[in-house]
Amino acid sequence: MTTPEPRVWTETGWQGSDWRHGANADALSGAGRVILPLEAFLALDAQTLKQNVAHIGVLLSPGEALDTILPFLPELPLVALAFPAFNDGRSYSKAELLRSRHGYRGEVRATGDVLIDQISHMLRVGFSTLEITNPRTLSLLERGKKPGLPLHYQPSARPAAAPGSYGWRRLSA
Repeated sequence: MTTPEPRVWTETGWQGSDWRHGANADALSGAGRVILPLEAFLALDAQTLKQNVAHIGVLLSPGEALDTILPFLPELPLVALAFPAFNDGRSYSKAELLRSRHGYRGEVRATGDVLIDQISHMLRVGFSTLEITNPRTLSLLERGKKPGLPLHYQPSARPAAAPGSYGWRRLSA
């Protein structure tokens, strides 16, 4: 079975995207905006980076340190965080850190195997766009299934939707 072409979904529905994935600096010679793997991004010379920073996003895999891109955050329009498997949640932590600790206001995109059950958590920790390739997730979102949970035990990068929407552990004494 082949993986479908990725489609970009936000909380308000499907959207087009002018971002494409590239493997190295050669991808910058084409038109549009490019998401580069961290290693390729860090290998860019200062002049190339300065000329193209508004058109470059960075893809971090779960095992790669967020600290390596912190100096570039003010100029980076997109940080993509990979979900290679459903049981690897390190990218949730990175999204939350980008939003709360580092004040990043650019686009935070989830890539990889994004499952329908993960979407509400991804939105809560600060993801703004989700690159969907999972056939079941694509199908459910296309049919209008809205992911969500009524109660949350963990804090988030977003304020609570309504009083009492946190579980008992988050209520003030």
